[in-house]
Amino acid sequence: MTENSRPEGERIAKLLARAGVASRREVERMIGDGRVAIDGKVLDTPATIIPSLRGVTVDGKPIGKAEPARLFAFHKPQGLITAERDPKGRATIYTALRNALPQGAPRVMPIGRLDLNTEGLLLLTNDGELKRQMELPASGIPRTYRARAFGEVAETALHDLIEGVTIEGVRYGPIDADIERRTGSNLWIVMSITEGKNREVRKVLEYLGLRVNRLIRTAYGPFELGDLARGQVREIRKEELGRFRSTLGKGRRR
Repeated sequence: MTENSRPEGERIAKLLARAGVASRREVERMIGDGRVAIDGKVLDTPATIIPSLRGVTVDGKPIGKAEPARLFAFHKPQGLITAERDPKGRATIYTALRNALPQGAPRVMPIGRLDLNTEGLLLLTNDGELKRQMELPASGIPRTYRARAFGEVAETALHDLIEGVTIEGVRYGPIDADIERRTGSNLWIVMSITEGKNREVRKVLEYLGLRVNRLIRTAYGPFELGDLARGQVREIRKEELGRFRSTLGKGRRR
């Protein structure tokens, strides 16, 4: 095949991820499960190059044109599950997002998770590839939290977390932690992590003998919660998103 005869376009998994169907890795699994078709023919490889999503279906439903990546900041309240549906019937973030997202907003997916009792900044995107990049521990994107915890802890014990810690066989990487202030029998602690393992902040503070009674994520990378009201959404400006994406590395897409 000559240089000029190479097919034009992009990998279908990349286009579907950009269209907000799922992350690229999840799309590849969907293709392996026979859920993706082009003009009625079931696809058997994610390496397929196509110029657009015209004629592409997922589970028999047509997929619209891939939109440019967009990023939204959502102030998640306590008591909401970070999922589209909950088997137990509990309210999810999408319950609040129905009214909070601006008119004409695309279908969005959460970047990472905040558990039921954690509040604060939750980023949302329509781009599955951006979601994957921002969630990867290898990207090293810091997540900053404010934790209110009951108990006493030496500042040296918090500072030692910068070396990482192993808890019940699980290794947690460097954590930047400092006491912000004391209020009665509670401490407010600011912590910055880069791995985002399941319930990492709570587990580390409990390991130090503290009981967390409030946890707020205040920043994810350069994006901050700021004065965004609880339950509200604001869109990250395209220029700000573009600058951030340029720092994620030039070789992330193939």
